Amino acid sequence: QVQLVESGGGSVQPGGSLRLSCAASVSLPDAYLMGWYRPGPGDQRELIATVNGPGISHYADRVKGRFTISRDSAKNTVYLQMNSLRPSDTGAYLCNLKVPHGPVRGDYWGQGTQVTVSS
Repeated sequence: QVQLVESGGGSVQPGGSLRLSCAASVSLPDAYLMGWYRPGPGDQRELIATVNGPGISHYADRVKGRFTISRDSAKNTVYLQMNSLRPSDTGAYLCNLKVPHGPVRGDYWGQGTQVTVSS
């Protein structure tokens, strides 16, 4: 069973920064998609940012230019650097790992870490 351990959430004033980390309990294969989401309406999850095995990243429009996703393959960890935070960024941030094939194939979620942006 693959586990994802998130850290780095907290409280910050508007304009501040936080860095989230998500560590996978397995070695990341060549093909994967890992990233961050927020809970949406119902059971939906809203994309924040993702990065894949080759290192291609994708961002939601509302975080482009403010958030940066990166990875450390040696540590099986993905980071989300969040700058210029806004009150609207407040919420739970969920780490997700999708592995399309191989012995750890699956769709995995972390427990989430809370981000609060408030003055």
